[in-house]
Amino acid sequence: MTCQSLVLTRKTNVLLVRSFTILVLICIVMKPEVCFSSVLSSLKALHLQGYITFENNEFASRDFGNQIHSHPLAVVHPKSVTDISEIVTHVWQMGPASELTVAARGHGHSLQGQAQTRGGVIINMESLQQDQEMQVYYNGVKFPYVDVSAGELWINILHETLRYGLAPKSWTDYLHLTVGGTLSNAGISGQAFRHGPQISNVHQLEVVTGKGEVLICSQEQNADLFHAVLGGLGQFGIITKARISLERAPKMVKWIRVLYSDFSAFARDQERLISALKTFDYIEGLVIKNKTGLLNNWRTSFDPQDPVQASHFVSDGRTLYCLELTKNLYPENFDTVNQEIEDLLSQLSYIPSTLFMSEVPYIDFLDRVHASELILRSKGLWDLPHPWLNLLVPKSKIQHFANEVFGNILSDTNNGPVLVYPIHKSKVDNRTSFVCPDEDIIYLVAFLSHANPSSSGTDSLQHVLTQNKRILDFCEVSHLGVKQYLPHYTTQEQWRKHFGPKWDVFVQRKSVYDPLAMLAPGQNIFQKAISVS
Repeated sequence: MTCQSLVLTRKTNVLLVRSFTILVLICIVMKPEVCFSSVLSSLKALHLQGYITFENNEFASRDFGNQIHSHPLAVVHPKSVTDISEIVTHVWQMGPASELTVAARGHGHSLQGQAQTRGGVIINMESLQQDQEMQVYYNGVKFPYVDVSAGELWINILHETLRYGLAPKSWTDYLHLTVGGTLSNAGISGQAFRHGPQISNVHQLEVVTGKGEVLICSQEQNADLFHAVLGGLGQFGIITKARISLERAPKMVKWIRVLYSDFSAFARDQERLISALKTFDYIEGLVIKNKTGLLNNWRTSFDPQDPVQASHFVSDGRTLYCLELTKNLYPENFDTVNQEIEDLLSQLSYIPSTLFMSEVPYIDFLDRVHASELILRSKGLWDLPHPWLNLLVPKSKIQHFANEVFGNILSDTNNGPVLVYPIHKSKVDNRTSFVCPDEDIIYLVAFLSHANPSSSGTDSLQHVLTQNKRILDFCEVSHLGVKQYLPHYTTQEQWRKHFGPKWDVFVQRKSVYDPLAMLAPGQNIFQKAISVS
């Protein structure tokens, strides 16, 4: 685009905003239908490199949680960051007289409508990644990194960086999520004990603020915005690009599973492993309750170390705890890795007959959940409601939590996995917006249930929601100091309590970067103040 055409475009947009302001004033005394029409006209008149759709936008009113469905007025399919800036600036310049809000949508994996906006504008971030190539930097730099669009999926980043023998350091268990989506929350998985969550492995971001400004931010440049948007739930700006830290990637991993019947031993071993200098590369735990034929199911992907003893193990009617581990394979440790694993396992108190191992490509391990997704999709189960509940529990309260929740409240784990594993709080920068309990070690406990809306049994949506409420009520009454991860609240007072000492900073940052409170309304933290006077 030439300088002359750029100036002309900006002048045109200024005239459009002025015209819209006049129309809004007219709307004060005219019918709402006229108001609605003027908003549509102003959006249609914008000159974008991408395009806007006003019909067939049902996909933007759905998400993975499949419980809340808010229909937008329009969906923007941006081709550039400039498109996003233009649309946000347009809504910002409408001022408080307009009810329009803006939400960035990634791969639609939100749980409670967090990336939706009723009657507002959705920005389809996946359209952005189609026009931006990933750039991997590894020669002539101190530490390797990759520059990516925020609409890029982590699985695509993995494929690209593996071409250079590299990969991001920290992951989520499911890789078909966008970069902007996970960085707006935290991005936690079994590598977080060593590297921290994904928000701890970002060098630089490009952000469009709630005023339409396009800013580069990092620890050194616009640092307050950088920390605000990481874990910021989309409240301070739309992440459009990210610079992700990389490390050397293995080609293969040893994948290990063992079982415990005692939670205290299970937790103690996890805490020992995440604190050891020489340890595994991935550490996660799962709760398994009333699961039939558990070890037989494992045999499809794993080899039992003692087949005879494993065949006699009975999981029916029991509460068990699975420790899942990996050890990376490199040329230099190929001859010694088995001994290293044996030495590490010898320090643990698992049930000996339940030791299972496998050796798989690194990419197959990281993308393991996608294989399950394909099976669930084939059975029509992927699009069911997912009333997930994710909690962060202080180490000092995890035994009390386990006794009541796993022992009494949780009936079984047949509706989806229940994860429980520790991470170090020191791996999280306290200047970010991410909130967690104030202890050195915290446990992520994730109830990843799916529900059958037409059922009246333990797999019904109402049963799962009731169970989630019982868990939250128990945490509240017992003063466990638990925080929600991927939080969902309905009142600002609940959000104030969630953020605790960080609330004042959170509000102050909101006033600076999104003063009209027009971004990410689906989080229900702030309401856009509407003025018609």
